[in-house]
Amino acid sequence: MTMKHFLGCALLVCATMNLVRAELPPDYVKTIEGQRAHREERLKKPDGWLTLIGLHFLKVGENTLGTATDNTIVLAKGPAHFGAVIMRPDGRCAITLNPAVDSKIDGRAVLAAELDEGKQGGKPTLVTSGTVSFFLIDRGGKKALRVKDSESESRTHFLGLDYYPIDPAWRIEARWVPFEKAKEIKIANILGQEESALVLGKAVFEKDGKTYELIPIQEGPDEPLFFVISDLTSGKETYGAARFLYAELPGEDGKVVLDFNTAENPPCAFTPFATCPLPPKENRLTLAVTAGEKKYRGGHE
Repeated sequence: MTMKHFLGCALLVCATMNLVRAELPPDYVKTIEGQRAHREERLKKPDGWLTLIGLHFLKVGENTLGTATDNTIVLAKGPAHFGAVIMRPDGRCAITLNPAVDSKIDGRAVLAAELDEGKQGGKPTLVTSGTVSFFLIDRGGKKALRVKDSESESRTHFLGLDYYPIDPAWRIEARWVPFEKAKEIKIANILGQEESALVLGKAVFEKDGKTYELIPIQEGPDEPLFFVISDLTSGKETYGAARFLYAELPGEDGKVVLDFNTAENPPCAFTPFATCPLPPKENRLTLAVTAGEKKYRGGHE
């Protein structure tokens, strides 16, 4: 090879490297580090996922609750006799509180109220006593109380998050392939329940010469794409059930950026009382995604 050819090849390599670097957002590493710090702060909030201490499904009729063993629902912490939740046959629920207990409903000192799940973007009715709180949720058509404690052991003894080193090679540009007609798929959760989800398309990408596809759950027309994934690190270096990955909606160029450096553990990695979705078969990748959040050291898996 002549010196002229050598210099030409060197310039081509430099130009290519510059092109790759130009595709990264400014201060890429700092941005990812900031996102990780923000995620940890969200987890540690007084009402974050680390505060979950119970998930209790209701039966039709009266459901007494409190830490005393004579209750229908025995709580891990809180008053001995908190009160009672009445669930009607149609699934509607109301709470009556023990007047001897210092408690509030949505911040008000009242003794009874309907329990609203907070659907369509609203907030659920929140019942509190000291550091303990609970609200109503629906899982697979079943009503349950989600109980939190701002002074839970999981929060007060949080061990922090572990990550793979930030690697720009895992920031991958995928092709967005819209489906001619939206597909309805079943998404199972960690409890074995199934719910329907709409899928409008798929993200197709290449890694190490192989082609892979991922389908996102559409949580709303303007919401980011939400991928529930697993890979060959699952159950080993990363949480076994799944990791979550979010991506911006496809651009006009039909591209989707999949940044696996932002892959994160679901709430179930930190508490046994969350009800996380599991990856559909299309999202069980046959490669090792050595990027993003690793298994939580204090996890229960």
